[in-house]
Amino acid sequence: MRKALVTGGMSGIGAACVKRLVADGHDVLTLDVHDDADIVVNIADLATTRAALAKVGPVDVLVHCAAVIGPNKPMWEITDREWESTVAVNLNGTFAVCRAVIPGMIEKGWGRIVTIASTSGKEGSPNLAAYSATKAGVIGMTKSLGKELATTGVLVNTITPTVVATPMAQATDDEVVKYLVERIPMARLGRPEEVAELVAWLTSDRCSFSTGAVYDISGGRAAY
Repeated sequence: MRKALVTGGMSGIGAACVKRLVADGHDVLTLDVHDDADIVVNIADLATTRAALAKVGPVDVLVHCAAVIGPNKPMWEITDREWESTVAVNLNGTFAVCRAVIPGMIEKGWGRIVTIASTSGKEGSPNLAAYSATKAGVIGMTKSLGKELATTGVLVNTITPTVVATPMAQATDDEVVKYLVERIPMARLGRPEEVAELVAWLTSDRCSFSTGAVYDISGGRAAY
């Protein structure tokens, strides 16, 4: 049985991934700020995250979903604190979690990492400058990791969903969500379980010749 770690695993896409990975026979641990998570930690705190994951030990699969939407406002109205807190979770947190699990995967000679980015990281979304910038950073980091680990047996890929029916979408301004949905040719929100199905493949042995890649799941929205 392979051990999987799902960050942000208590809700939304993360919770759907937990359910799907359990169905595939994985032993799944959740990392979240929610009190009921297996590992309760704020990934913005790099030292605490490193210490918590050191106690967990090696994992075979990492699905990194934890993120915040950040400020919903024009870029020039974003405060220093809002910008820094979004970067701390979405970008620095991704760095901390990936850095913690990679050595154990290299030692085993097998691993799968899937980061959840966003179409906003590819195209930019108005009034979501901090979120868009950090998700672009997640894409770049994933591409780099895929190349660095390409001969180790550890595959690293990212998924860029459009807006999905999750608590994060509920925390997004209605006009921003309306703007995003209007650009989806299928004219609806994505569903968490649809993302989880793609995650299930990317974290399996069936995925064997794909790394550093970006997978859209956007109802036809993605332009590249």
